Amino acid sequence: MRIYILFLLLTTLFCGCTSSPTKISEKQKLINTLKAVKGKGILFGHQDTYAYGFTWNDIEGQSDVKRVTGDYPAVFGWELGGIEKGVKANLDTVSFSNIRKYAIKAFKQGGINTFSWHPFSVIDRVDSWNTEKPVVAHINPGGLYHEAFKKDLDALAQFLNSVVTPEGVKVPFIFRPWHEMDGSWFWWGSASCTPEELKELFRFSIKYLREEKGVDQMLVAYSPDRNFYTLEEYLSWYPGDEYIDVIGMDNYYDLYTDGLVNEAIDKLHIIIDYANEKGKLAAFTETGYENIPDSTWFMSKLGVVLSDSIVASNISYALVWRNDPLKHFFFPYPGHPSAKYAKELLDKEEMWLLNDLVKFENKVDN
Repeated sequence: MRIYILFLLLTTLFCGCTSSPTKISEKQKLINTLKAVKGKGILFGHQDTYAYGFTWNDIEGQSDVKRVTGDYPAVFGWELGGIEKGVKANLDTVSFSNIRKYAIKAFKQGGINTFSWHPFSVIDRVDSWNTEKPVVAHINPGGLYHEAFKKDLDALAQFLNSVVTPEGVKVPFIFRPWHEMDGSWFWWGSASCTPEELKELFRFSIKYLREEKGVDQMLVAYSPDRNFYTLEEYLSWYPGDEYIDVIGMDNYYDLYTDGLVNEAIDKLHIIIDYANEKGKLAAFTETGYENIPDSTWFMSKLGVVLSDSIVASNISYALVWRNDPLKHFFFPYPGHPSAKYAKELLDKEEMWLLNDLVKFENKVDN
């Protein structure tokens, strides 16, 4: 009996010593990274940075951010509008195969991906900016087009789950659906549906993707536009804490209209306070100044907002919009008068590009 008991004790000890540590999911690693950088650096992001720039299109290794600063952004934004139609390219003419390739590349380089989605209405396939007819009430559960909308979500999920490395790793990402819902310009916006209808749409979309389609590598961002002044107003469209990981804001107007920079800062304080209270991440999810007519904008407006002590110590990232060679740009290209001011901002110790993030992650891992 004594020998048997000793054998059990030794077996238990041996098993305890050789058990492998619990594997952390890629989604949790992303959460941990975004939390760890808070107060150390603000990750800088750019939409479609690999896809095209103001004077080029789909050239391997190119990025207007890199051309100006010498490094890539730390956060890479991509657009999935059109995936629901079964077409080959998104609404900005970037092929979905390239978006998949770019997102995998960004992940393998150590960057962070975020996806926006401007879907075409399942009712008549008008674009996101067409608000002539109500849509949301008809695609919510019980609506006439709900089953058709589920097929749109199926197509979205199929793509998201196809963003996989050669080693079989599903690339984690931040998903930012139904954004700027407090504005009037989208068919899911304030002029086209009620807050309760939008909340129902938001909840169903995320629950369906997570539970029915296995999109388990996804963080979700809530990002109204600037149309709030109190926490109550900010949360008017909020689907609930269980659905959201990133507390965000999109804001262009306050950063190009004279005298409103402090309003932008105050609004970020509101989202930061809520994020901290709920243990969530805070981010400046989308901003910019179209064609940058004020060459000093990156320092005189965006730089002022991001250097506010509360903002600088609490948000994880800030992303500016895209550089479309046929339409507009939100980050300068080499030779543009604002390029030196953008570089001055991004040279600051507290502003992090891709290499800064990678060095930080390597230091944490070691």
